[in-house]
Amino acid sequence: MIITSLELLPAGKYLFIKLHTDEGVFGTGEVGAWGYLDGCIGVLKKMEGYLIGQDPFRIEHHWNYLYRSMYFRGSILMSALSAIDIALWDIKGKALGVPVYELLGGKCRDKVRSYEACFQFTPESMARRCLEIKASGFDAARLMITGDIRLQQAERRSSVYNAKVSDYIAKVKAVREAVGDDFDLILECHRSMDPMEAIAFAKGVEEYRPLFLEDPIPPDSPEAMADVARRVNIPIATGERFINIQEFETAFQLRAAKYVRPDVCALGGLTPSKKVAAMAEANYCKIVPHNPLGPVSTAACLQLDAAIPNFAIQEFPSFYHAGSEAEMTKEPLEEDAGYILIPDRPGIGIELVDDICERFPAKPRSISAQVAYDGSVYDV
Repeated sequence: MIITSLELLPAGKYLFIKLHTDEGVFGTGEVGAWGYLDGCIGVLKKMEGYLIGQDPFRIEHHWNYLYRSMYFRGSILMSALSAIDIALWDIKGKALGVPVYELLGGKCRDKVRSYEACFQFTPESMARRCLEIKASGFDAARLMITGDIRLQQAERRSSVYNAKVSDYIAKVKAVREAVGDDFDLILECHRSMDPMEAIAFAKGVEEYRPLFLEDPIPPDSPEAMADVARRVNIPIATGERFINIQEFETAFQLRAAKYVRPDVCALGGLTPSKKVAAMAEANYCKIVPHNPLGPVSTAACLQLDAAIPNFAIQEFPSFYHAGSEAEMTKEPLEEDAGYILIPDRPGIGIELVDDICERFPAKPRSISAQVAYDGSVYDV
């Protein structure tokens, strides 16, 4: 079996690929750098020249060849490589007639616990939405603590330290009082706090026992993240922007996080994600795969979740079971009261519909940034 072509499938706000072989078996992958899909397309076209004629089973070799070729690194290259890596695992699983998790060591679980995001931004509306999420069967939700900045940028209050931290704490308090103790809260800060705000906020919500505090500050400095982690009693989660296993190793060495968030579509695929899970296991850390993308990303995450002992909980995009993303696949993923069943079909377990590009015209995202009350730009 050899690879014969790489097909690009832009659909909605996503970019999928198919790797075709001379035996009719194909693999599906997804690109992670959703803000720069045009850049990823250029990288994929360049990588196709190497892939054609290659044996798709040599996944580790191809990963290293593409990663170490031409000296350059970065998120665009790694997102393109991620799509290829996932597609190669899909091919191998299909060719051997087994799910990818069998190739990664076999199943550790039959279904994975998941959480939904609460896209509400006031204490009252967040509490109501989390009650709805709980009633639908979930026992965890992600709270968007820093809210919709576009709605806040005209408010002077958002520039006052005490007011800002107090408002953040009020959101967590309202939700905990509404949902009770049998429900986990994931506090998503979207890298929008500075260290002083993050520490004050964490101390203010400690009594509500959140599962973890996700990316309280920008992740560019692992030393700064570790300093926040040392000063608070809530576990830190980070890693969704990491693009190599060495960044995770630094976080482990510095004790910067107890939950790490590899993104299979941005880190380089399933190959490095499985390695990160093993590194995390050695450091008594748990895995919460980042998954803000389409159904191929979710399917690949499930294969990883199935095969690792230190899985914690899976991000499940709210928009998947709300409609269109489920319709992108021939057989939607199955849910069971807040859990996602791990598909037993060969490969990554899903197939995209044949006319996906026609049914879901490409809608690439535009560049945007968060703008504060005074007109300055800060991390998003």
